[in-house]
Amino acid sequence: MWRRRVGALLLRSQLASSSTAASSCQRLRHHLLPSEEPLALNRLARLFTSQAGSDGGDTQKPFIAFVLGGPGSGKGTQCTKIASDFGFAHLSAGDLLRHEIASGSENGELILDIIKEGRIVPSEITVELIRKAMETKNAKRVLIDGFPRCEENRIAFEKIVGTEPDIVIFFDCPEDEMVKRLLGRNQGRVDDNMETIKKRLKVFESLNIPVVEYYSSRGKVHKINATGTADEIFEAVRRLFSSLSHLVDQMVWYAGPDFINAMTMNERWL
Repeated sequence: MWRRRVGALLLRSQLASSSTAASSCQRLRHHLLPSEEPLALNRLARLFTSQAGSDGGDTQKPFIAFVLGGPGSGKGTQCTKIASDFGFAHLSAGDLLRHEIASGSENGELILDIIKEGRIVPSEITVELIRKAMETKNAKRVLIDGFPRCEENRIAFEKIVGTEPDIVIFFDCPEDEMVKRLLGRNQGRVDDNMETIKKRLKVFESLNIPVVEYYSSRGKVHKINATGTADEIFEAVRRLFSSLSHLVDQMVWYAGPDFINAMTMNERWL
């Protein structure tokens, strides 16, 4: 049910995005200032120019990509490949929490106590760890793996970090395939049993899918078919980035070679 719901939202947003991109290129022909162009196009340019994330005197925000998908969708494997091939810093909310616990800090002890009591770590704590990691990495492009997990996470991120993601990559995988992968991955995880897997999938549908739907309505979600081998899935990721790069090329072609520089001088978003 949720896959049909998200699919319908994505179709509507893709149709709207295609119309927006076409009209934007037409406006670029008439040499409008970059501030008059849709923010989505500016964000794409940030991803594919060498100036993305550069410091022109002010602290600049990196290009941020959220990567979402159900348990067993393969998003962790794909994040490693994306980070390696496209120059992203790879951040995992789960890894950051585990590292904080292992550090023995006061904050880590608090997180451990919360987890032991079966409670969810407050969004503010998780987002603050992500924010600090982003500052430490000082990367032009940041990939945030498996976050936000719920609407509360999303709202906290946008409030604390002060921005939305530039794009959201959603690995869409059938439930039976996710169950098969989780049962067969043999990583020794205590939650890789049928009962717990079913619970995790229900949590994914009830908490994660609303986040996907929200960003779909914002035209930011790019769905990847997560069935097949890891290499086959990554080929779809490559095609996605290639298509986004092609759109930026069109923008530059319509506006002339000084388009990116003009945007840089007119807006401090790079």
